[in-house]
Amino acid sequence: QVQLVESGGGLAQAGGSLRLSCVDSRRTFNTYTMGWFRQAPGKEREFVATITWSAGSTYYADPVKGRFTISRDIVSNTVYLQMSGLKPEDTAVYYCARSYLLTKATMTHEYNHWGQGTQVTVSS
Repeated sequence: QVQLVESGGGLAQAGGSLRLSCVDSRRTFNTYTMGWFRQAPGKEREFVATITWSAGSTYYADPVKGRFTISRDIVSNTVYLQMSGLKPEDTAVYYCARSYLLTKATMTHEYNHWGQGTQVTVSS
């Protein structure tokens, strides 16, 4: 059953920007941590960014620090990933996920609900 739905993926040029959105349709009254992960062909799924729901505390993987920004809108149950200064190595399927924790979460096993993924392709 689909609970998290991503959107906003597509094509971008190197140095460009893109904003991903994720709506959590089953989030009513919960305050669990949210995160973004990505997976390139032939590679393991890797952590990108996370945000605690109540306080909005954020944490980023080193490769995206200073370029990506994670945020959330509590009323609409939506989490965003603003991607700027895109690089070809950012090309991957991006997944939104909800954790069972209330704190910073950077590991795939710390999340128990996942979206279907949205493709991001960055050209040189």
